[in-house]
Amino acid sequence: MATLADVARRAGVGLATASRAISGRGSVAPQTLARVREAAAALGFTPSKVARALSRRTSDMIGVYVPSFSGDFYGPVLQSVDAELRAADRHLVAANGCGGGDARRQALDGIRFLMERQCDGLLVMSNALVEDDFVALWHEQPRLVLLNRLSPAQPEHCFGTDHRLAGRLAARALLARGHREIACVAGPHSAPDNEERMAGFHAELAAHGVHVAPAHQVEGDFNLPGGQAAAAELLRRGALRCTALFCANDLMAMAAISVLAHAGLRVPQDVSVLGYDDSVLATYTAPALTTVRVPIRAAAESACRFLLDQCYGLALPVEREFPPEIVWRESLAVGPHPALALETFA
Repeated sequence: MATLADVARRAGVGLATASRAISGRGSVAPQTLARVREAAAALGFTPSKVARALSRRTSDMIGVYVPSFSGDFYGPVLQSVDAELRAADRHLVAANGCGGGDARRQALDGIRFLMERQCDGLLVMSNALVEDDFVALWHEQPRLVLLNRLSPAQPEHCFGTDHRLAGRLAARALLARGHREIACVAGPHSAPDNEERMAGFHAELAAHGVHVAPAHQVEGDFNLPGGQAAAAELLRRGALRCTALFCANDLMAMAAISVLAHAGLRVPQDVSVLGYDDSVLATYTAPALTTVRVPIRAAAESACRFLLDQCYGLALPVEREFPPEIVWRESLAVGPHPALALETFA
């Protein structure tokens, strides 16, 4: 394999001149540039990105930690980040939660893995880490951003949506369609974004005189089996005599639709179902799932651009606002109180 020194020797120039000609950085006479390019083509020389990065004392790699590579939530995030990095001629190194220990230990181990690979910056998604963890990580690696988490220690390094507002939008959607007898499947109590969305959801209902009975609320764990178990528990309690069901993510809503169908209940004629996230699968349920769209991909793209600017002195545009919205599909029908809905939301 030809080296830069071979190119310089064939072109009859110094190594520094050949380097400037190949990289395009620095002044080189047109005749000299032509000789260097001709020599490189003749030798089949390809510049080494590794060598170029080492000369700049960077790795040209951004590390990304997500709890899991599976499912339809983290996959699109990784795709968006990878696309942004490739557009900037940088590369992604990914780690997820695996191995021994609880979720917090797995996250810390995964982030340590990325640091040991000399990544120039880190993008982290984790509900398992606590504020002290973030403070310690920023002390060790200042070029670290959080996705879907907020931290008072470094708010400018945090990217995500307003989950409390998103929860309020979910409640308004149900109320606006005339539903007042409502059940819900929350996410894990340990997830800060779940706590925010559920707090907003219940606060908005309460503001209109609606309360979800304790027996009509269960906790799932953001996956299909958890949604299935939660919906089955609501059926056992008789809670799905309610006219509407809110699930704190789309996967649990999809599982709930399946449970309802097996129980002989029609969606949305007997029970309306509202999801959360607007995942890529939401349009493929039967009926298609009405949901709260959380623009996580847009947040991931801006988080990545922010990191690129911090790590490499670029000036890529960075957005800070990622407002949620309701995506209306077929799983949410008009409930038994349309007059009250019109009065409330006129």
